[in-house]
Amino acid sequence: MSTTENQKFSTIAIHAGQEFDPTTGAVIPPIYQTSTYVQDGIGNLRGGYEYSRGGNPTRTSLETMLAALEGGKHGLSFASGLAAEDSLLRAILVPGDHVVLGNDVYGGTHRLINRVHGAWGVRNTTVEMSDLAAVEAAILPGETKILWVETPSNPLMKISDIAGLVEIGHRHGVIVVVDNTFASPALQQPLSLGADVIVHSTTKYLGGHSDVIGGGLVINDDELAEKTAFIQFAAGPVSAPLDAWLTVRGIKTLAVRMERHSSNALTIARFLDSHPAIETVYYPGLESHPGHELAKAQMSAFGGMLSVAFSGGETAARRFAESMHLFQLAESLGGVESLVNYPSEMTHASVRGTELEVATNIVRLSVGIEDIDDLLADLDQALPTS
Repeated sequence: MSTTENQKFSTIAIHAGQEFDPTTGAVIPPIYQTSTYVQDGIGNLRGGYEYSRGGNPTRTSLETMLAALEGGKHGLSFASGLAAEDSLLRAILVPGDHVVLGNDVYGGTHRLINRVHGAWGVRNTTVEMSDLAAVEAAILPGETKILWVETPSNPLMKISDIAGLVEIGHRHGVIVVVDNTFASPALQQPLSLGADVIVHSTTKYLGGHSDVIGGGLVINDDELAEKTAFIQFAAGPVSAPLDAWLTVRGIKTLAVRMERHSSNALTIARFLDSHPAIETVYYPGLESHPGHELAKAQMSAFGGMLSVAFSGGETAARRFAESMHLFQLAESLGGVESLVNYPSEMTHASVRGTELEVATNIVRLSVGIEDIDDLLADLDQALPTS
């Protein structure tokens, strides 16, 4: 059996959990499209597999890979990113507990914590996560159980100091969760900075091809991993074998894709930053970004996501979003193809009227890996001419 110890990231992304099939010698492990497993006598399980809600070899290979990518002990794979988040929240929280999260998190995360878990007595406070003093002030001693960090954030690309937040959280006995979806483990590894749990929407950069929905958790603490795995088994929000296999296939090219996503996005950010129609470009790769130096310190590159604010307001933003050709108007992100999104009425519609509301002049771009000249030409034709 191969080991990922001392291997570099791009090698781990190809080989972790991917031993060849011992029966046929197939280089790619098969998809175990099965619901149940024959037992060698009552309770004598082959490889520990009994029923695919509890475990499936294809899902195991993905979970092994997730843990290896983040340098963690335990990986868990789910049917969606929100399913992963929900299972983690239920493993940690009871009614009356409190969560501190950023004021620029993904709208679905806020909806899950605020409305779904809020209905069961879980409280939350949103705070400017880049302000460490404000974060510490928001923690309720003995009541706050989770500090939920998203960096870069969605959609304003705020950068949070992971190590600084970990120090604050741990001083108060709080579990620090980092949503690493935007950066991916190819660019940022929060566990190495002290975080307790990593969350991924594997739908995004890990899958990378806009063809599968999934979520993942990486946890170092054995007890928390056991509790979360129990929720995964008991409630059943597991990834299906084909979904797990597609995610693994996507991960194998993660390192090279993130290089291209990052280089394309930086070029586009610089192009847009010089355009008179643009009020602000939100991209940590720009030296003007308030989190640029911190991003340089905790990320190896700046990723493929950026947002722009139009000086012409909502009308200009909408016209731009609906005038693209290569950038297709759609939700989600992280695929090889470029997408444009209008957060106010798409990904963040659920937080309108709250502190997390996204301004109507904001457009978010998921920069793909197409030829940069073609992407620039598409942007140029969609931008206002005066």
